[in-house]
Amino acid sequence: MRTVLVGAVLGIAVVSVELAEGALHIQDRPRAAASVADRLARETGSKWAPARIPAEDGVALSAWLLTPSRSNGAVAILLHGVGDSRVEMAGRAGLLLRAGYAALLPDSRGHGVSGGTTVGYGFREASDLRGWSDWLAQWHPEWRQYGLGLSMGGAVLLESLAGPTRLRSAVAEGSFATFEEIAYDRMHQRFSLPGPAFWPVVQLAFLYTRGRYGIDLGRISPEDSLRATRVPVLLIHGARDNNVPPRHSMELEAANPRAAELWLVPGAGHIDCPDVGGSEYQRRVLAWFEK
Repeated sequence: MRTVLVGAVLGIAVVSVELAEGALHIQDRPRAAASVADRLARETGSKWAPARIPAEDGVALSAWLLTPSRSNGAVAILLHGVGDSRVEMAGRAGLLLRAGYAALLPDSRGHGVSGGTTVGYGFREASDLRGWSDWLAQWHPEWRQYGLGLSMGGAVLLESLAGPTRLRSAVAEGSFATFEEIAYDRMHQRFSLPGPAFWPVVQLAFLYTRGRYGIDLGRISPEDSLRATRVPVLLIHGARDNNVPPRHSMELEAANPRAAELWLVPGAGHIDCPDVGGSEYQRRVLAWFEK
């Protein structure tokens, strides 16, 4: 009996470490080719330049800044999802550039050509976002600032609202409500068992990441940040999202219905809402920023 118990504990520990390491490290990091920025600038009549800042912990962060020929005096910071790069935001950037917005497209830490070897899902990335906001305010103090994030990028955007922010409004598409909840969802998706059954695995993984990397995944709660903010937030979620279930955005809206509004896109999956929603997606995003 004792041997079985010890074996079970060791098995849980091994699975927890493997899951934690897999979540914190991107093995194949897509790189953003300058040709993508060239094409985006050409298609939208914009100019682009590379941007680079140090994070609070010294990690080098990289981005593209695109400026339209006819500016409306505003800029949007666009944040990509986990395992991707700034290229993922090119389509949404084009939408905004054609409407007169400048667009800043960073590679999140641990992604693309930005530095860092670990992904924190908002634990350090929220501070990185504030760093980009400070940089924009330094070089373009006249620009009004807005934010748009997808999946992990949406969660980072919401996490950043817990503290002082220059963002006038934000759009979070396909965000999770808390990292702990999405961790249980991932376990359910992988093993087809109820998420709470994996409580020991998830909690041990959190202990591991906190002890080894100083990243407290259990503290990541866009829901708590949204509850505390007065910044207007448009939540967009595909009604058929099997990656991040729509209930996450429902919970986010319920956390602060005075600041947040949810648009569930019928027929849409994970972060494909522009493709499914069509012109309605563009109309809602631009109207949210403009009002």
